[in-house]
Amino acid sequence: MKQKNKPYLTPNEVANLLMISPITVRQLAQKGELVAEATPGGHRRFLRHEVDRFAQRRGLTLLTTDDDTLRILIVDDDKQFTNLLLEILKAHTPAVTTEISHDGFDAGMKIHSFRPNIVLLDIMMPKLNGIEVCHVIKNNQETRGIRIIGITGSPEQDNVKKIIDAGAEICLRKPINSRTLLNTIGIFSNIKSAN
Repeated sequence: MKQKNKPYLTPNEVANLLMISPITVRQLAQKGELVAEATPGGHRRFLRHEVDRFAQRRGLTLLTTDDDTLRILIVDDDKQFTNLLLEILKAHTPAVTTEISHDGFDAGMKIHSFRPNIVLLDIMMPKLNGIEVCHVIKNNQETRGIRIIGITGSPEQDNVKKIIDAGAEICLRKPINSRTLLNTIGIFSNIKSAN
């Protein structure tokens, strides 16, 4: 999926570049936050430079590696759960590279060496918890564009509010629903076979 030299992009291509859902792309276009052109058939098309400008204004990182591989860092102290997440991701997309951290300190190191596009971040971990990790990522100019998806087995309102306030876009509950996880990430291939 080489998009670097394409002048016009579809909503799905923009969603992949920005690592958001196509529905969000359409909502941004309706609000006028992301400039779109209309084809004679009424379909939205986006100029690449407008997408670049939007990402720059929002401090977002575009998915622009040479092979367009999505890099996801899984941060959770539960090894069985991290293996489950790996299985879900590998079963539904070949274009994903993953790394695992089992604590917040290791996650901090991998944020800089692995440079993920998305972090799947458990809230409750020993030593440095997910809320603190989220604060560190979002308060750093170089890493604040990384998408953070919180995950918790303790979905009390206070925990969810804290991770969202720290900069996560959403907090998903354990046990994880495969379809919800993949939709949140923006992976739609083979979605019907997800649990």
